[in-house]
Amino acid sequence: MHHEQERDTLAFTHQLYAETPRQLAFQATTIAEAEAWQVELRAKLRELIGGFPEEKCDLQPEVLETREFSGYIRETVQFKSRSHSVIFGYFLSPKHFNSSTPNPTILCLAGHGRGVDDIIGIEEDGSMRGEWGGYQNDFALQCLAQGYSVLAIEQFGFGHRRDAVAHQKGGGSSSCQPSAGAALLLGHTMVGWRVYDAMRAFDYLGTRPEVDMKRLGIMGISGGGTTTFFTAAIDTRIKAAVVSGYFNTFRDSILSLSHCIDNYIPNVLQYAEMYDIAGLIAPRALFIESGTEDTIFPIEATRFAVNKTKAIFNCFSADDKLGFEVFEAGHSFYGIGAFEFLKKAL
Repeated sequence: MHHEQERDTLAFTHQLYAETPRQLAFQATTIAEAEAWQVELRAKLRELIGGFPEEKCDLQPEVLETREFSGYIRETVQFKSRSHSVIFGYFLSPKHFNSSTPNPTILCLAGHGRGVDDIIGIEEDGSMRGEWGGYQNDFALQCLAQGYSVLAIEQFGFGHRRDAVAHQKGGGSSSCQPSAGAALLLGHTMVGWRVYDAMRAFDYLGTRPEVDMKRLGIMGISGGGTTTFFTAAIDTRIKAAVVSGYFNTFRDSILSLSHCIDNYIPNVLQYAEMYDIAGLIAPRALFIESGTEDTIFPIEATRFAVNKTKAIFNCFSADDKLGFEVFEAGHSFYGIGAFEFLKKAL
């Protein structure tokens, strides 16, 4: 049996994981130590995901179209992230809201699928869905229904931001691969590219007078949950983050199961597990939701990771800033506890 075990590639990676000390694992016992640890790990994380451009380019924002719906106004917007890369998205404003008072605003990030259109109710043929649907349950429209302003952007590689080959294959086809692989070849990561886009989206929100920059949220599921998680860890402008269908341990999900290459950060396990990175969000607010039947993010590992994260939030006396909801379903957006949590956090 011993030899058969040694032919098992998963057993091999688990053994290596067990032998690899995480150099920046959380060990602080005081708030001062914890804050110093955050500064160090945050800097290391920025480096691991490939770093960001030294100088920000001009946003050059444009509104491409404005449409009125029964309860909200939708602007199709674009702005530059880098000198040769444009972010496409939608800014949604609730109609009842008085635009002279800044409104709390949530950046919404879709997961794998058709991209941003699929979280704001736009069907593949361009028509509007009658009710919330899909595995993401139009969560950007749910944010709007809760009274938030919303910026929903297209993530690099999905929907409106793909290569020609993916466009030809139809709506649900992404160009995560090859572009996530290209990032690795260049010493970058897709996580880094998408996080930087999200940070530039917050820069863009800063140009809009109706946005309350002291009450910024971020929300995403699956691949959007990945970007939400790492952006909240790095960008301290974010007051509250909702991570759906992603939070787990690297060991039990990303290392053990087959995922899109956009999930991989070279060398990250030399430094930190996912729950350490979650600790970079403390004492800001973090809400995690996960389905019991989510086959790519096993629920027991999520529970384990949340408990580890709790210990870090406790060190910051911020136990009330960490929320967790488990629901009976597969890989999907739930949003019951999440919106209750946001009411207090934002």
